[in-house]
Amino acid sequence: MKKVAVFCGSSFGHDESFSVQATLLGQTLASRNIELVYGGAKVGLMGAVADGVLSAGGKVTGVLPHFLRLKEIAHTELTELILVESMHERKTKMNELCDGVIALAGGFGTLEELFEMLTWAQLGLHKKPIGILNTDGFYDPLITMIQTMVDKGFLKATNQEMLLVGTSVDDILDKMTNYIAPTVGKWINNKTV
Repeated sequence: MKKVAVFCGSSFGHDESFSVQATLLGQTLASRNIELVYGGAKVGLMGAVADGVLSAGGKVTGVLPHFLRLKEIAHTELTELILVESMHERKTKMNELCDGVIALAGGFGTLEELFEMLTWAQLGLHKKPIGILNTDGFYDPLITMIQTMVDKGFLKATNQEMLLVGTSVDDILDKMTNYIAPTVGKWINNKTV
């Protein structure tokens, strides 16, 4: 992996461990010579991961819609800032630029971005590794929900395995480096579940 897209909150959350892990992820990406692609903002966990990369001498590409730049949240010290017209264009550009995806803690936007990348992988539009850094069990309820989708016949176990889960930065990056995309198709029927 040469470039990893990170989706995460524009807030810090209530627990300092989230920003600590975001900064550590950024520093570790730089130490592994992996460039960061992210949403381009200087606030919250987004700013923390970017600052982590920059503090360790790495490269950061931000992708930011014009309307968010006008709210003065653009990070001004990035290697490159790409301005786009819409949130959808932002995701498309980030997908084009990256070799893998990591989700940190976040809100609706983070989940939406994560699930769009998972859906695209499930449909065979890309074969990139997709991981979540499960800091302090933040994603435990989501992992349980995904298991329920499998148990109830709405998701194949093979597709469930496309979402890599790590509890430390090195753990998730190692899983992503060793990832092999499934070759089974998405569509489910009673004979293939």
